[in-house]
Amino acid sequence: MRRITIAALLLLALGCQSRPDPSATRAEILASVFGGGDHWVDLTHPFSSRTIFWPTDTFGFNLEELSYGYTDRGWFYSAYQLSAAEHGGTHLDAPIHFAEGRLTNDQIPLSSLIGPAAVVDVSDRVHSDYLVSIEDLTRWEAEHGRIPDGAILLIRTGWDSRYGDRAAYLGTELTGPEAVAHLHFPGLSQEAAEWLVQNRKIAAVGIDTPSIDYGQSVDFEAHRVLFEKDIPGFENLTNLGELPPTGSYVVALPMLIEGGSGGPLRIIAYRP
Repeated sequence: MRRITIAALLLLALGCQSRPDPSATRAEILASVFGGGDHWVDLTHPFSSRTIFWPTDTFGFNLEELSYGYTDRGWFYSAYQLSAAEHGGTHLDAPIHFAEGRLTNDQIPLSSLIGPAAVVDVSDRVHSDYLVSIEDLTRWEAEHGRIPDGAILLIRTGWDSRYGDRAAYLGTELTGPEAVAHLHFPGLSQEAAEWLVQNRKIAAVGIDTPSIDYGQSVDFEAHRVLFEKDIPGFENLTNLGELPPTGSYVVALPMLIEGGSGGPLRIIAYRP
């Protein structure tokens, strides 16, 4: 049962109930599909003026109020206009981001965005320039079994606890191109990325830091290795510590941007 995806479970539930009960509560509906309605974990940082973007993007996230208040006819109405770069806050990296001719945002199949989670926790040993290694992955497998085919690999470094402090999270308070050389945060090593594409069949990789590659990377090797194989990435995740190493299921649905290299992401996980 653990190997059935959320999509399959939803289809099974819908197929077994031709006419859903209109009086059923949200918790009852979730319980009928998953066995309980209180096991969802939000892995997303909210978008706001405090959202952290790559330091070369100084525009950030902007939400402009267009209307807020009561109309002359007596009813309330609010509307906003938003603007932001693709790659900021909790977001998707599409393979085209670092691999010419690979999948764009809107071309990524749902099978790469929905699936079982394998949560590798290295938070007890990370430092600001830590590289998640092949040994970290094989150590996890020695305890929890082989990373399953189609898994969404989530790497927990614990760095999300720093998200409210830009300097602590990125390693620098600087902005603009000169800030890049001063970035310090953990990421996935090139060797581990190569091991994954050569030996496992993962659907996607997510991490609770600003980038899949560590802060001091200059060539973004992990991105390039994964994206060349059309394996998308999820960055700036949070709350991975609330998930067990195995048994959770991830639903990661980005804004569907035609031809995009990424986009804002709402990512959640069902925890057994």
